[in-house]
Amino acid sequence: MAYDFTSLTNLLAPKTVAVVGASANPIRIGGRPISSMLKAGFTGTILPVNPKRDEIQGLPCYASVSDLPTDPDAAIVAVPAVDVLPVIEDLGQKGCRCVTLFSAGFAELGEEGRLMQERLIETVDRHGMRLLGPNTLGAFNALNGYYGTFSSSLDSGYPIPGNIGIASQSGAYGTHLFAVARNRGLGASVLVATGNEADITVGDAIGWMAQSDEVEVICAYLEGFNKPDRLLEALELARDARKPVFVMKVGRSTLGAAAAQSHTATLTGDDAVADAVLAEYGAVRVDQTEDMLDFAYCAHQRVYPANNTMGFITISGGGGIVASDEADAIGLSMPPMPEDAQKELKELLPISSPVNPLDATAQSINEPSLMEKFTRAALEKGGYSSICGFFTSVGGAPVLVPSVIEALKPIRKEYPDRLMVVCVVAPSDIVKQYEEAGFLVFEDGSRAVRAIHAMGVVGDNFAAAEAAQGAKPVLPSVSLPEDTPDEFQSKALLAAAGITAAPEVAATSKDQAVAAATEIGFPVVMKILSPDILHKSEIGGVRLGIGSAEEVAQAYDALLEAAKTHAPKARVTGVLVAKQLNGGTECFMGVSRDPAFGPVAAFGLGGIFVEILNDVVIRRCPFDEAAAREMILSIKGSPILTGARGREPVDIDALASMLSKLSGFAAAAGPRLKSIDINPVMAMPGSGGAFMLDAVVETDTGKEGGGHGD
Repeated sequence: MAYDFTSLTNLLAPKTVAVVGASANPIRIGGRPISSMLKAGFTGTILPVNPKRDEIQGLPCYASVSDLPTDPDAAIVAVPAVDVLPVIEDLGQKGCRCVTLFSAGFAELGEEGRLMQERLIETVDRHGMRLLGPNTLGAFNALNGYYGTFSSSLDSGYPIPGNIGIASQSGAYGTHLFAVARNRGLGASVLVATGNEADITVGDAIGWMAQSDEVEVICAYLEGFNKPDRLLEALELARDARKPVFVMKVGRSTLGAAAAQSHTATLTGDDAVADAVLAEYGAVRVDQTEDMLDFAYCAHQRVYPANNTMGFITISGGGGIVASDEADAIGLSMPPMPEDAQKELKELLPISSPVNPLDATAQSINEPSLMEKFTRAALEKGGYSSICGFFTSVGGAPVLVPSVIEALKPIRKEYPDRLMVVCVVAPSDIVKQYEEAGFLVFEDGSRAVRAIHAMGVVGDNFAAAEAAQGAKPVLPSVSLPEDTPDEFQSKALLAAAGITAAPEVAATSKDQAVAAATEIGFPVVMKILSPDILHKSEIGGVRLGIGSAEEVAQAYDALLEAAKTHAPKARVTGVLVAKQLNGGTECFMGVSRDPAFGPVAAFGLGGIFVEILNDVVIRRCPFDEAAAREMILSIKGSPILTGARGREPVDIDALASMLSKLSGFAAAAGPRLKSIDINPVMAMPGSGGAFMLDAVVETDTGKEGGGHGD
């Protein structure tokens, strides 16, 4: 489904706005928007509505919505909750296209409020309007002087015009981001605080900003996921427009998740899933306001180097060590300079250490031509896509700054596609000189390194999206059984989707088990079959390495006895006899249903290691084999699969095919599918294939499900 994000133009660029519940007092909730717009020079028309006044803040005031002389594009409503529905009905009949509803007392207060909010949405939908809120702090667009907000953050200063947009589920935190950005000199011109998100969500705001000519960098604060499909479509739009989205998704901790749930009444979902889905759609997740605004500052130049590498030029050995540690911790590559380049620089400045970091010593600041040569060598011979110069307070000395900038400014112009950052401690007027010369400026080297790394992540995301353009995987036809299947039935379901199991037979008698083992060939594995026993090994329900017909008969009796002893109420449907595969590497594949994003697939090393090592990668279903391969190779333990220490590599192609097919099965199965656990998957060496050795498909018998691929 494609969403019409452009409908938010009526919210953020209205030509006529009504203020219902308008106040003559500029610090009251109904007076602040009028006062702010008048001070900012709003380019449109303001229509106050209040039956008790003829004039408000120098503007003609109207007794009711029906008395308005023209149909408003937008309306701001600041009346008690009990009076909201009639006002919204009047606005709808007047032809208003978008409403900002400050009023609280809806879904955030419980069941009665939720029902009121449902009636509110019914009214809005019937009139084809959009609604921001209820319980919202509002929105503003500094580029046209529209301030549909009652935030007191404007009392200390209006936004600086710029290309940053902010979308936030928390009004107070959204305005906090704006205020900190303003105080840092960053231009955050657009803010949308979504409140209860009865209609307009953070996803809508991101989608509008993605299509706006004025916004190039998007910052978002999320507590939960309301209408997640809309959010993902907006993130895709932003990525396609090469606009980075920096997301602070809170609730990583149990305590934080509980607080977010109570605050937003939206689905928080599993944090690891949120991490994976946001990354898949190109968003960069941040944990701190400082990082978010550092990244936004860095991004305003719109230089996003894919396959990012950093050359760090320093006048201090200590500064270089700090930067190297930070780069290593976050995965920013700092390859050494080529040997011949090191030799040339060493001859130029014998006391230097031109490896990477390139320690040019303080002499390079006193002789700016040396700094120019080191920087040029890093770009030309080192080939770094990002350069950081650590000049500290020496680089901020007024007597030295002009000559340093003069030496470096030509390089900035010659390499417009490279990210160039300087770390200086200096007053604001000197910082501005560096910025006007085209350099990004940080005081702290670690913050600079994190920002440089983030720009590379953005570049990698853009490049990956461009490379991945193509047809989506075709989904199979899936029909889930009424009850949760046993292992043999689970494997049969998955096999119909192309997921291969080792040769096996479900036996319901001792003779059938012996015949099956003889046909399959020894050694075999035998397991109890029951939809009620999910962890068979814990009750002694698995026998390995069975090498003869006599052992099969003994194992058959032992398995039934184990089930009778340890799970007397379990439904036993038989005994599974399967070929025992040896010589491969055990892996894990699984699917769980996230409350926000639906089925998500996981991959890791199998057996007991999946729980002990916690080395698992996650992705939203469905995805193709290329994405599956990327997942497989991204786990920390991937060298075990690719041939570490002389091992023969396993069949990665077969693993990727199986994982992709599993994702397609999960996507097609519908909401009745709760989870799938294939552990282990045996990945054979060379081109020997991959086989599921155990599988559990868990279904929800209370829902309708099953689906068809397209």
